[in-house]
Amino acid sequence: MAAAARDTRYRGKQAVNGSLAYDLDYAARERDLRRAGRAPKAREKARVYEAPRVLLRARQYVSPLAVLSVSAIMGLALLLLMNYVQLTRLSAETVKLQSQLAELETENTDLTARYQQMFDMASVKEAAEAAGMSKPSSTQMSRLDLSEGDSAVAYQQKEPGLFSRILSSLHGGVYAVVEYFD
Repeated sequence: MAAAARDTRYRGKQAVNGSLAYDLDYAARERDLRRAGRAPKAREKARVYEAPRVLLRARQYVSPLAVLSVSAIMGLALLLLMNYVQLTRLSAETVKLQSQLAELETENTDLTARYQQMFDMASVKEAAEAAGMSKPSSTQMSRLDLSEGDSAVAYQQKEPGLFSRILSSLHGGVYAVVEYFD
């Protein structure tokens, strides 16, 4: 300890009772103590405070490209909206056509059943008998014998004469004129 007392680091220092923390309000307290009890000076002028000047920005230039871009975006949004309206209309029409298709398929089934019923052999026989028709008897039937081979005979036609060719041409011409004006 004696050595610590001789140490130059500790010379001139006073003993501290309390905290070694800085007193931040020390200057304000000292100023208030000095001004205490003094009358205000008459020559002190009231300070005039000016409102801080607001700096205005310069008018900004609007780019034509920005205006064009915004108008293009708005146009595309409108076009998208119109497409949604058209899609909704087409969807409603599709539903309507599908219901109509279901009705037509039902009607087709009914008509097909009636068609098949009309060509039922029992109903055809009844309708024929009601009309007074009957099956042919054996005397009313004739048979065709195709046991021999097939044959065909081709006859030569004579060449038409000059007079008949002129008449047929004249007839064709008159017929074409009449057909044109009808």
